[in-house]
Amino acid sequence: MKKPILISMFVMMSLSVSARFVWGFAPVQTKTGPNGELLILCTVENGDTMPMFEMKRLWIYPKRKFKNKKQERQYWRMVRDVKAALPVVYYIENVIRQTNDTLMSMPTKKQRDKYMAHFEKRIYKQNYDAMSQLTLRQGMLVMRLLDRDIDQTSYELIKAYRGWFRAGVYQVFAKFCGADLKVKFGDGKNDDVYEEIINLVESGQL
Repeated sequence: MKKPILISMFVMMSLSVSARFVWGFAPVQTKTGPNGELLILCTVENGDTMPMFEMKRLWIYPKRKFKNKKQERQYWRMVRDVKAALPVVYYIENVIRQTNDTLMSMPTKKQRDKYMAHFEKRIYKQNYDAMSQLTLRQGMLVMRLLDRDIDQTSYELIKAYRGWFRAGVYQVFAKFCGADLKVKFGDGKNDDVYEEIINLVESGQL
């Protein structure tokens, strides 16, 4: 069941919950002195020496309560899936930005189509082993998180890069394997929980 997700992911490159965030302060840079003292990076403003701190956003959510062990296991499975999916999403988004920049530099549609045909094969070959480690559920989550971050479904990305026919073919193939390239983040019943988990993972709290 992994291969369909691999194909769909690489061709695509061709809180309703109550929450708030607070600011956590941390030194921008610290070192240990020769006598073990903590040295903090400082700046001088109008003759005054002041330590430099960066403000990190920390999310505050109500404490999650589980009805039973099954629900708790499901939650931690979602956490594992998010941690597996997020690096892939970041990677794909970076590839999309780089690809867009390259395509914008090409004056003709023929050049762009030729580039995308080779690009699709190259990126698939380069990342096959890594992406094969994803489960079907994690692959589907990657597609949903892409829609969350760039507001485009995998189907729309495929259509933009490789045309409507290719997008249709892969949508049929994905449907046959239990996936959906048109899935949008926010439509799932657990997407509010995923949103919470993503915020906590990205802030280093989970």
